[in-house]
Amino acid sequence: MSDNSKFTLQNLFNVEDQVVVVTGGGTGIGLMIAQGFANNGARVYITSRRREVLEEVARTWGSSLKHPKGALIPIPCDVTDKTSIKALVKQISEKEDHVDCLVNNAGLQLQQTAVEMGDESAEKLADALFNESQEDWEAVYRTNVIGYFFVASAFIPLLAAARKNVGGHEYRASIINITSMSGMTRVSQSQFHYNASKGANIQLNNMLAQELRRDAVQIRVNSIAPGIFPSEMTTGESSQGKSNIPTDSDWVKQNKPPAGRAGRDEDMAQAAIMLAVNQYAFGQTLTIDGGWLLEHP
Repeated sequence: MSDNSKFTLQNLFNVEDQVVVVTGGGTGIGLMIAQGFANNGARVYITSRRREVLEEVARTWGSSLKHPKGALIPIPCDVTDKTSIKALVKQISEKEDHVDCLVNNAGLQLQQTAVEMGDESAEKLADALFNESQEDWEAVYRTNVIGYFFVASAFIPLLAAARKNVGGHEYRASIINITSMSGMTRVSQSQFHYNASKGANIQLNNMLAQELRRDAVQIRVNSIAPGIFPSEMTTGESSQGKSNIPTDSDWVKQNKPPAGRAGRDEDMAQAAIMLAVNQYAFGQTLTIDGGWLLEHP
């Protein structure tokens, strides 16, 4: 007898009872993803360095979730500190025997290059680039690349423990690395350290996907390369974890993305849930940028 039940949305995108960890989950893209999972029945551990932000978000958004099993659980963690990462894994392992999805999202962007690429003289360009802060470069890489590596490494045992057989099919946990279209474009966007770190982040995703597919581990690794989404990084501010980029903003007018707008919460949540549940996705980078790279290759 034919069975169409596997094609229902409930079966195609079911994350009920899943255990999810989202770094940088208190604001912006991280919160969008956390809400996507929690509103569909997952227990989501959100982390960042700012305890007060996490607790406010958990109170504000966690109290009105649309699924009775969903939860937003705040645990402070500094992804640039291995001791803090180990403490996060320990706290979660005391409550959970596995993790279904780890979202590496915590990111850092610092001061941009003083001179926009254009017709400036060789001397001006050299000064603008060479006078960038070496400490800023190191700080950006420490969060955006090194932090991703050590967080992923620390969670391998909990992620591997999620492996099971469901209805005759192998189920594997996943890591979703939040990279960026800035790691794919050829323009600097006046932010060399950030764009270079995101390019490195995409290559790190490729290497982790290769290493963690081995039989003893069997963890799927993929990444999402977002375009411009409203966040503290893109707007400089947030309220209850949320930021805003209006459709008539200067950014939209200047950059003219084919979508005609910045990304929405649901755009990001849809992408993350798809990669978390699609057991055939290995080593991919999914670009969700509203067409920005078509306009600015």
